[in-house]
Amino acid sequence: MTTDATAEPVTFADLELAPEILRALSGLGYEEPTPIQREAIPPLLAGHDLLGQAATGTGKTAAFALPIIERIHRGREGKGPAALVLVPTRELAIQVSEAVHRYGTDLGVRVLPVYGGQPIGRQLRALERGVDVVVATPGRALDHISRGTLRLDDLRTVVLDEADEMLDMGFSEDIDTILENVPEERQTVLFSATMPSRIDAMARRHLREPVRVEIEREATAPGEAPRVRESAYIVARGQKPAALGRVLDVESPDAAIVFCRTRDQVDTLTETLNGRGYRAEALHGGLSQEQRDRVMGRLRGGTADLLVATDVAARGIDVEHLTHVINYDVPSASESYVHRSGRVGRAGREGVAITLAEPREHRMLKSIERATGRSIPVEKVPSVADLRARRLELTRASLQESLIEDEDLDRFRVVVETLSDEFDVMDVALAAVKLAHESSGAAFDEEEIPEVAPRDRDRDRDRGGRDRGPRGRKGGNRLSPGMTRLFVGAGRSTGIRPQDLVGAIAGETRLSGRDIGSIEIADRFSLVEVPENAAEDVIRSLRGASIKGRKAHIRRERDQVR
Repeated sequence: MTTDATAEPVTFADLELAPEILRALSGLGYEEPTPIQREAIPPLLAGHDLLGQAATGTGKTAAFALPIIERIHRGREGKGPAALVLVPTRELAIQVSEAVHRYGTDLGVRVLPVYGGQPIGRQLRALERGVDVVVATPGRALDHISRGTLRLDDLRTVVLDEADEMLDMGFSEDIDTILENVPEERQTVLFSATMPSRIDAMARRHLREPVRVEIEREATAPGEAPRVRESAYIVARGQKPAALGRVLDVESPDAAIVFCRTRDQVDTLTETLNGRGYRAEALHGGLSQEQRDRVMGRLRGGTADLLVATDVAARGIDVEHLTHVINYDVPSASESYVHRSGRVGRAGREGVAITLAEPREHRMLKSIERATGRSIPVEKVPSVADLRARRLELTRASLQESLIEDEDLDRFRVVVETLSDEFDVMDVALAAVKLAHESSGAAFDEEEIPEVAPRDRDRDRDRGGRDRGPRGRKGGNRLSPGMTRLFVGAGRSTGIRPQDLVGAIAGETRLSGRDIGSIEIADRFSLVEVPENAAEDVIRSLRGASIKGRKAHIRRERDQVR
């Protein structure tokens, strides 16, 4: 069954939610349900399984959280958790937990986030006291299940949130194992921003006659400007920082996220941008929760206007005044591109999605166009003349705003009148505009950024001519800059696959799948590249953890070649 997302607007009160929930929603400023909430909440309240697809930022969390809270309010049996929500990252676990707490605060709903990197003793004590909803990453949930500390006998609802991301991180088998341990008579809910065939396969295994809800982005009316303006620039790698600065100067975003592939790239680019006078903050898995909160506070408070982030670190983050998303590299998958560009152009506002592509990445752009069915125009990097014209336009706009809004201009009249006795009034005005323009930092010289042509073939080769193979394929003994290699005492003989190692590391540490380098799997052991500055954290976090149900010894590889 596929629901129709074009139904007449309804209010939250029309969805038969408890008065306490309605009060909480009103206090949070929620006026009416989004399309995914409007379509998903009624069948979930009726107890149906549900398979939902909607883009990032459409309100999926409330779509499953509100029915969970309402069903708990209507009555529950047993002392164990009534709902388990599985999410791919610790960041999303925290955000979903906070949302459930806010929606259910007047009903006293108890929610616990469970993820790696957090003291397990705190989680054990909370589970022993009793909770209503557990929001967990798959690895840590499985750990508690094997310990017997997370009892699922009383579970009524299981939610798989961001299911496509969990599969990308190698959590498929963990999810299957978890669902084998929950009551057969349960409600299963699966939400995903994209719906590849493997998501359909998971739904067929675990959902029973699910209601299907698919919310597409609203089509732009004829003659209207698109809500997300997409474009790309072909730039040589060495010119990328300068090109990014040029694009930022011309675009002048209110707030922007710049996506990078690795945490090292995030740190380096953030330092470069701040050195060029931008207000940039870094966000990646190497930051503590306190640091992450501080970064987001600066962005939301306007003391920073650029967030440089990795994909997973930025997952679930919502910045209301975000106007631009910039891909510092072409995303390796069309789903990532859709996730990123979906963060802007919301609520009727126009957003901008820009991609900086190296010549060899042009083919990847074409693949994204085919997958999304949208054209991504390749434009020329703004020239020095474009930049100067834009800066003059900003100066003109600032002066116009001052003339319209500033009522305290008379105190400067004596300066103008004195100078006009000696100079032409137009010359006085020109000199004043020049000073205002230069005081904005717009007077320094710029160099032209060389134009490069795209390559039709992807020649992604190392300098020595060796292909950069996918994970699990040998790529030589030489390490990538800033990386170190770890030895894991489990290999093909135990059924270990690259995605198992990625999932274990990403689930128990602050690293994302994109931070992890090449993986080589031998018969009795595996070798994994991780950032040097995170190696000890990975070793410490995985010590005693299970991979494919087995304890695996992990240490630094001896005799590493650099």
